[in-house]
Amino acid sequence: MNNLFVYCEIEDGVIADVSLELLTKGRTLANQLGCQMEAIVASSKLDGVEKQILPYGADRVHLFDDERLNPYTTLPHTAILVQLFKDEQPQICLMGATVIGRDLGPRVSSSLSSGLTADCTALEIGDHEDKKEKKTYKNLLYQIRPAFGGNIVATIINPENTPQIATVREGVMKKEILDANYQGEVIRHDVSEYVSDADFVVKVIERHIEKAKHNLKNSTIVVAGGYGVGSKENFQLLFDLAKELHAEVGASRAAVDAGFCDHDRQIGQTGITVRPKLYIACGISGQIQHVAGMQESSMIISINNDPDAPINAIADYIINGTIEDVIPKMIKYYKKNSK
Repeated sequence: MNNLFVYCEIEDGVIADVSLELLTKGRTLANQLGCQMEAIVASSKLDGVEKQILPYGADRVHLFDDERLNPYTTLPHTAILVQLFKDEQPQICLMGATVIGRDLGPRVSSSLSSGLTADCTALEIGDHEDKKEKKTYKNLLYQIRPAFGGNIVATIINPENTPQIATVREGVMKKEILDANYQGEVIRHDVSEYVSDADFVVKVIERHIEKAKHNLKNSTIVVAGGYGVGSKENFQLLFDLAKELHAEVGASRAAVDAGFCDHDRQIGQTGITVRPKLYIACGISGQIQHVAGMQESSMIISINNDPDAPINAIADYIINGTIEDVIPKMIKYYKKNSK
């Protein structure tokens, strides 16, 4: 069929946000390619789950409903995708760069001898001319991500093998309903035709999911600090400002590596992607890995004592000064003017 497929993750009957974001992006890509977008859901108790998916523009929804498919285990889900892709011959498959996606994607890619690009920050459709082989490839998936330690932005293509598989982290793409009444075909598959009993050899006896300690990715205001904050003690100033603004605190990788902040607050290519209404970058230089995780913020304020810091190039407002000097003044004036 050569369509575009999105693997949808599901937890407690709810489709994951990252999957809905990929459905939104997938619809755009499918329109460019002139093909259909199809979704895959493999779990248990899936009655009505298509109502969460069809509004995002899915033309077909493939349901694999079996109590043994929930919670996720590697072998049966891999078997389902490998056989389905052999039957349907999709040109593109999108997955979330989650614990599940990072486990499932490489196994499907290896089984089908196709390519996979992990942690993409952008996906586009375009052509490629191989001058050495004197070939021109049309409508390839441009899989774009920082590479070589973030020193370059690489555009990766897979011209010879399909499906072209890409994983994308939550928050990188926008989630947007196409049409609340969008109509698509729902296909219920017989799981036994795709998965053998041997693939169910691993059973989950007990499962624990740790809840997030904060709501960083959904916060409308984020106060983030980098290595330039200087110390863990200075980082407390960011928490003080965040408390006044009813905001969340984030950090760059350099700040986390220095021990200024916990890892679960890291923003960037190897952390969380955020798109708040207001992003206050404190002592952040603006390396590409960090920018990839916050560049979609509606407004960016940079507080930095280096007027030439790269972060200033994307900031809407720039405050030159030290954290110790600027942040207490911001707290003071906010308290004064918010009464």
